[in-house]
Amino acid sequence: MTPEELLKQYYGYDSFRKGQRELIGHILAGEDVLGIMPTGAGKSVCYQIPALLLPGLTIVISPLISLMQDQVTALRTNGVPAAFLNSSLDEDTYRRTLQQVFRGEIRILYAAPERLETQSFQTIAQEIPVSMVTVDEAHCVSQWGQDFRSSYLRILGFLQQLPRRPIISAFTATATREVADDIIRILGLQSPFSLTTGFDRTNLFFGVQQPRDKFRALTEIIRAHEGQSGIVYCLTRKLVEQITDDLREQGISATRYHAGLTDEERRQNQEDFIYDRTSVMVATNAFGMGIDKSDVRFVVHYNMPKNIESYYQEAGRAGRDGSPAECILLYGGRDVRTNQFMIENSTGNDLLDDETRLRIQQQDLERLKHMTFYCTRHECLRYYLLRYFGEDAPGYCGNCSTCRTNYEKRDISVEALKIVSCVYRLQQIGLQFGVNALADILVGSKAEKYQKFHLEGRLSTYGILSELTQKQCAEMIRFLINQMWLSKGGEYHAVLLNRRSAELLTERPVITMNVVKEEQPVPAGRRSVPEGLDETLYALLRETRKKIAAREGVPAYIVFTDTTLQDMCRKQPVQDMAFLSVQGVGQVKLEKYGTPFMKTIRQYQAEKA
Repeated sequence: MTPEELLKQYYGYDSFRKGQRELIGHILAGEDVLGIMPTGAGKSVCYQIPALLLPGLTIVISPLISLMQDQVTALRTNGVPAAFLNSSLDEDTYRRTLQQVFRGEIRILYAAPERLETQSFQTIAQEIPVSMVTVDEAHCVSQWGQDFRSSYLRILGFLQQLPRRPIISAFTATATREVADDIIRILGLQSPFSLTTGFDRTNLFFGVQQPRDKFRALTEIIRAHEGQSGIVYCLTRKLVEQITDDLREQGISATRYHAGLTDEERRQNQEDFIYDRTSVMVATNAFGMGIDKSDVRFVVHYNMPKNIESYYQEAGRAGRDGSPAECILLYGGRDVRTNQFMIENSTGNDLLDDETRLRIQQQDLERLKHMTFYCTRHECLRYYLLRYFGEDAPGYCGNCSTCRTNYEKRDISVEALKIVSCVYRLQQIGLQFGVNALADILVGSKAEKYQKFHLEGRLSTYGILSELTQKQCAEMIRFLINQMWLSKGGEYHAVLLNRRSAELLTERPVITMNVVKEEQPVPAGRRSVPEGLDETLYALLRETRKKIAAREGVPAYIVFTDTTLQDMCRKQPVQDMAFLSVQGVGQVKLEKYGTPFMKTIRQYQAEKA
C-alpha cells in the first residue's frame, strides 16, 4: 500500500498536512530525519505510517507513561497493531505484550528511555529486527532545552548496541537552532533530512492579561467556556492546591496534577480529565507533555512560565483538533521574581560540571527576560512568538489580545526623554527604583514610603509626568526597557541607564508606541463551533460519541475529534461512501462507528422533515 492509502484507511484523511509526506518519503528511503513541527501538526503520522510499511519493528521512545498510553489507545482504535512496555503494566500483561512482540504481532512499540537498559528490552533489541527507532519529544536530549532529561542520554548507547543500525527519526514541537543541533549530535543522526514546518497555530488565540484579581479573571474565562475542557498551569504545587480548592468552592469541576501527588492520584485525576469526568485540570508543568487530549478548548497560565519554549509547548495543548481555542496568560510582576528565584536556586542536573551549570543558569535568566518581554509588549503576540523561534511573521495577526485591542500609534518621544532623564537624576543622587516605584515618582506620588527620600525638593523630575496615570507611566517604562532604551538589573530589579539611554538623551530620536485608545476586555469564550453549523445536530452527534466512548472505555476524542463531528454535521452522511468522505473517518472507523452515527443523522433528518 502507498502512504496515501494508509492515511485514508487508518486515519481517515485524503491528503497529508504540510511536511508530513516529505518526512515519510525520506524515512522510507532509509534516511534519518529530524522533524520540528508544532503541536497538533501530526508528528505521529510521520513515523506511524512508515512503521506500517517498513518490514520490522518500530520502537518509539516517549518521555511519559500517560502520553504513550494515549498514543497506543488511539492507534488500536484505528486498527494499528501497537503496544507499550512500561512500569504501569502488571507482570502478566507485560509478559503477554513481550510474547506479541516476539510473534511479530506488534508493529509499533512504545517505551520510556529508562526501559532501554532492562534485560527484556535488550532481548527484544537483539532478537527482533528493528527497522526504525523514533525519539519523540526529542528536545529532552539537549541540556540547552527547556525540559532536559538525563535518561534521554541513554538512547545513543542503546542504538549502538543493536546488531544493525536502524533508521532514526526524531521529532519535537519546540527547538531553537542550538537545540536542533544538539539533537542531531547527541542521537548520532547521520546526514539527516531536517524539516521545520513552521510554528504557527492559526486556530489558537493568544492573550495576555494583567488583572488586579487573577482568580476572578480565571473564573470568568472558565465560565465563558462552560462544558468545555481546559488546563490551568501554576508555578508551584501549593498554588495548584489552592486554585483547585477555590475553583471547587465556586462550583467548578476541577482536579489537580503535580509531582507531589501519589502515582495513583495523578493517574486517576488525569483519567478523570481525559474522560471528561472533570472539565478543568489545574497543574504544574509536570503535566506539560503528559496529555494527548485533542479537545482542550482553553489553556490558562495563572503565572508566567520561565521561558518561551515551555509556554508555547504548554499553551499548544489547546486546540490539537484544529478547532478554535484560547491561550491566556495572567501576568503579574511577582511571577518574574518567583521564576528568577527558582532558576537561581535550582540544583540542576547532577551530570553537569559547575561551569556548564552556571552557563545554563545564565541562559535560563536570559530566556526569562524574553518571556517577560512577551507579557509586557504592545505589539502582536504571535509575531513575537514566531520571531523567537526564527520564523518570519507579519506584525499583525488579528488573533491575539494585542491585535484585537483598540490601539493607536502614539509619539512618546517627549515622555521617553523625561523618563530617562528621571533615571539619570536619580542616579546622580544615588537612588535606584523598580518600574512601579519609578512610575510613582514620575507622576508625583505622595505615598508615605517616598517621603523619607525628600524627592520633591531634591529631584527636578519629580512629578514631571503628572498628566499620566501610574499605570500609563509604568507601561511606557516597560516599553522603553523592551526596546533597550533602558535596562533592569541589581538585586531589586531597578531601572538602569545603558548605552542607548545616552543616545536617547543626546540624539532625541522619534519613539512611537502602541497605546490603548479605549480599554476593551480580552475576548473570552469565543465560539468553538464554527458559524453556520447546525448546533442541534452537533449536540446529538456529541451525545452519540459520548455513549460509544463510555461503552468502550476510551476518551471521547479517540472515537472522533470535534473537527470530525463538525464535518459530519455539515455533510450529514447516511451511506457508507458518504461517511468515508468525512474528514477523519477511515475504513476501520466506518466499520466500528458508522452505523450509530448515521442512525443519529437519519433520525434527526426525519424529525426535521
